Amino acid sequence: MNKSIKTWNEEERPREKLMQQGAAALTNAELLAILLQSGTRTKSAVDLARELMADSGGRLDQLSRYGPNRMMTLEGIGPAKATTILATFELARRLAAEIPEDEFTIRTSDTVARMMTPFLRDLSHEECWVIYLNRASRLIGKEKVSVGGIGSTIVDIKIIVKKAVERLASSIILVHNHPSGNPLPSDQDRRQTEALKQAAAVFDIALVDHIIIGKKKYFSFSDENY
Repeated sequence: MNKSIKTWNEEERPREKLMQQGAAALTNAELLAILLQSGTRTKSAVDLARELMADSGGRLDQLSRYGPNRMMTLEGIGPAKATTILATFELARRLAAEIPEDEFTIRTSDTVARMMTPFLRDLSHEECWVIYLNRASRLIGKEKVSVGGIGSTIVDIKIIVKKAVERLASSIILVHNHPSGNPLPSDQDRRQTEALKQAAAVFDIALVDHIIIGKKKYFSFSDENY
């Protein structure tokens, strides 16, 4: 039977270590152990957290892709522990995607990429999102409009334009991801972009950019003068 965390030296216990030295001083496993709260009869919470990290190749981005069923294949991880970890990852994604209040006016592709990359970078399938802006280029809203497979996403032009009209948007930005990690546009991406641009223009709505999110970088149709 493993030695309980309660019997460890105070400076070695994750919670106490965080309080004394700050969260940055903890390892990934120690931070996960705080979320897990407890281990099993034979493992401490830190042992369990280390197993989680080992199972995901030591990478948090890999662990963040686990669904609850995948996470619960590990002995000692039940619904309560799995949902706590998954909820924490989702909060982290939403925090990373938040736009500072002074940047709600979107004028650069970088602002859009910082907002959308946390949602799209690590997906194993393609998703298409639309960002809606008013006449002053201020953010009205964003939403996922379609989900595709590994290699392509269906861009439903009628639905996108309909939603933009309903929101009284003056302009829109199309965003999707390439699971391959290569953000360069395909011929289909170019055709769909041109078709959407023309359809939106009928309703006096401008397609100001189409941004493709890869693993480490993004491609902006506007920046590249496509």
